[in-house]
Amino acid sequence: MKQNLLPFEGEVYLLENAFKEEQLSPLIGELAWRQDQITLWGKTHPVPRLQAWYADDGLSYTYSKIVMEAGPWNEKLLEIKNEVITLTGHHFNSVLCNLYRSGADKNGWHRDNEPELGVNPVIASVSFGAVRKFSLRHRTTKRKIDIELPSCSLLLMRGESQHAWEHQLAATKKVISSRLNLTFRYRKSDDTPEL
Repeated sequence: MKQNLLPFEGEVYLLENAFKEEQLSPLIGELAWRQDQITLWGKTHPVPRLQAWYADDGLSYTYSKIVMEAGPWNEKLLEIKNEVITLTGHHFNSVLCNLYRSGADKNGWHRDNEPELGVNPVIASVSFGAVRKFSLRHRTTKRKIDIELPSCSLLLMRGESQHAWEHQLAATKKVISSRLNLTFRYRKSDDTPEL
């Protein structure tokens, strides 16, 4: 991986042209998309994107009181997962798939720091389709970093990045085409002992 894009407290690396555009087309139609409801500040809204969760047997995923049961890996997801493992040197056993149908779909400020992801989780984010601006914001200093994520790129976040930094994909009126994002992670099983 190239230069760390974070100035302190964590590591973020961007690898462009890590994948091929033709790896996208079969995936969008094959994944079991769902749109959940999320409650923020006392109001319930549809999640502003479509999602699907795939993982090894028995590995569900919960965030913001949304529980996602794992679907079985399909051939294309396994192919991409194995390439991500080869490129990063990290093992992954699950993937959260996000379909941003247009620039109106988004993901607000958050951290991927759920307890089942362990301490200092490694997140490998693969993007296909429309170029979108990915932003990171330091939780204490509020320093902000914007990264344009091109199609077929791989963004790797590791170290303290999920503790010290928040990230988001803001809505935009400039983008009308879709973007598929695959965020690979290692989810501990419920019977994994604490270290």
